[in-house]
Amino acid sequence: MPERIQRMRVKGWRRPENAVIVDRSSRFGNPFTVADCLEAWPGTTEEAAREYCVEMYRDWLKDELCNGCGPEGTRWSEKARDRILADLPILRGKDLACPCPLPEPGEPDHCHGAILL
Repeated sequence: MPERIQRMRVKGWRRPENAVIVDRSSRFGNPFTVADCLEAWPGTTEEAAREYCVEMYRDWLKDELCNGCGPEGTRWSEKARDRILADLPILRGKDLACPCPLPEPGEPDHCHGAILL
């Protein structure tokens, strides 16, 4: 069963053989950022902002975003979403690597990689 692994940016870390990197530098990256959420809603915790970004990503991929996709040229445009959806077969059966922290056992996984899984 594929799982999410934490991508580490430290000397010597290598992507496992059966893993695909899905961070923001990849075609599968989440266009909704924690920094944007914290700026839009001062006083929000980083964990709450991360959770909100993951919810936005899920809704965006399902075409259920309350205001729809962003205008063409934005990171969350319809074209950007369609490109991700078309490339989902690349992820089938693969572990997904993202720098988001892994959850403690029994805790929800607030990472867009969990949505892709």
